[in-house]
Amino acid sequence: MYFKVLSLTAMITFMALGVAEARDQIRIVGSSTVFPFSTTVAEQFGKTTKFKTPIVESTGSGGGMKLFCAGVGQDHPDITNSSRRIKKSEFKKCTKAGIGITEVKIGFDGIVLGNSKKGPNLKLTRKQVFQALAAKVPVDGKIVENPYKKWNEINANLPNTKIEVLGPPPTSGTRDAFVEIAMEGGAKMFPSLKALRKSNKKQFKRVAHAIREDGAFIEAGENDNLIVQKLEANPAAVGIFGFSFLDQNADKMKGAHINGVAPEFENIAGGKYPVSRSLFFYVKQQHVGVIPGIKEFVKEFTSENAWGIEGYLVDKGLIPLPEKDRKDMMTGAREMKTLAMK
Repeated sequence: MYFKVLSLTAMITFMALGVAEARDQIRIVGSSTVFPFSTTVAEQFGKTTKFKTPIVESTGSGGGMKLFCAGVGQDHPDITNSSRRIKKSEFKKCTKAGIGITEVKIGFDGIVLGNSKKGPNLKLTRKQVFQALAAKVPVDGKIVENPYKKWNEINANLPNTKIEVLGPPPTSGTRDAFVEIAMEGGAKMFPSLKALRKSNKKQFKRVAHAIREDGAFIEAGENDNLIVQKLEANPAAVGIFGFSFLDQNADKMKGAHINGVAPEFENIAGGKYPVSRSLFFYVKQQHVGVIPGIKEFVKEFTSENAWGIEGYLVDKGLIPLPEKDRKDMMTGAREMKTLAMK
């Protein structure tokens, strides 16, 4: 009954926009990290149902949200993938555009600092990650422009190689999560910045979240496969990407230990790996019942065969949610539960 009402409302909305016929193929945008999982489900969905294989684009989490929240109608995507939770500002933009959202958390992922198997083994702390990549760092009690050019200038036990890190752009959910978890987590290790966080949270975030722009950090776009290729060509460089890409390229790449913990499936699933995050996709409720196959696609994605502990997405590097969380999320997703944010 709910879907009938929603479909009628959606159809009226589409008609009001002057759309005579809806697309007959689901369009998905968003996160480069969720992209391989979404693509795998789309391919399975196209093979096993009467519906066309959905089109999946890798635009980055921020780019996907921008497209998703721009409006209702066949010119706008039906689903957006995200490697972070939707921001309040994005939610408000969607709401203002008359978009109802269903949020689906699909599992977990670790953010990896990886390098070529030909390169040095890296064992880092979040504090050292911050020292390597922050625009400004504490030195002798003062916050100064980052002076570190080589890893061993931060700690003598680190390699005597130039700091050269390839990472995602600001539109990426991986970048957002990395800054929040790794950079901010490392900044808190400095007593002066920890005190700043208590006295002036905004100023602390400006310092903790600002990545250096002197060439040590290189924006490498949304294509994680391209980062892997560049790391193969330059064994001295380090890349930032999701665990799934390390898992898929384990014959070429290795991941740095962070705070003594290796980026491995069991460590991420057990909450031991310190740089991990949740992965999501968001459904545009106004398109359900108008664009064919959306609720069926959601059903496939939230099936145990896909996202379960022995599902086919685990082979792609997805870290599944605990069983109870999967059941709760599956129920909300299939009922198209409306997301509410205060």
